[in-house]
Amino acid sequence: MVTGRFAPSPTGDLHVGNLRTFLLAWLFARSTEGTILLRFEDLDIATARREYEAGQHRDLAALGLDWDTDPVRQSDRRELYEDAIADLERAGLTYRCWCSRREIREAATAPHGPPGSYPGTCRDLSTAATAERDASGRPPAVRLRTDHPSITIHDAVCGDHTETVDDFVLRRGDGTPAYNLVVVVDDAEQGVDQVVRADD
Repeated sequence: MVTGRFAPSPTGDLHVGNLRTFLLAWLFARSTEGTILLRFEDLDIATARREYEAGQHRDLAALGLDWDTDPVRQSDRRELYEDAIADLERAGLTYRCWCSRREIREAATAPHGPPGSYPGTCRDLSTAATAERDASGRPPAVRLRTDHPSITIHDAVCGDHTETVDDFVLRRGDGTPAYNLVVVVDDAEQGVDQVVRADD
């Protein structure tokens, strides 16, 4: 038995890629007498809309696709994400970062990092440099301090896959918990052990 999930963002109508992902997750769960969950990733308040969520509900129901528990919204679970960040902060695994996306794009990347990865600009700032950035008024993001440059996962379809890991954002500068954190917190808290994604 597995626990799978479909976690669309309610920022528009479902498209073929969404439906393909949900259908595969649904089939895997149903074929093992497992559980399938529905979770709306609605933390982007600029684009997420309840009317899109309602439309996605209707479209899935019209196709005969169902789920086993009440759907959840990430916007209702912020306390879980803040608790996770606090735990990581207490463990000394975070740091504040004032870099903009443009600055990261234009920065020289460490030799092991792919283009666009975070080069570690704010990772080990001096007390004076931190105070200077604090005084700028720009709100910082919170990043995870990673010590492993890569990770290997086993994909049931594609086999082993190794990917570079950099110091990714846990909380954006605007205070919104980042996708890379919340999806892991949600999957762990909901017992998800099977994830169906596109080849990205």
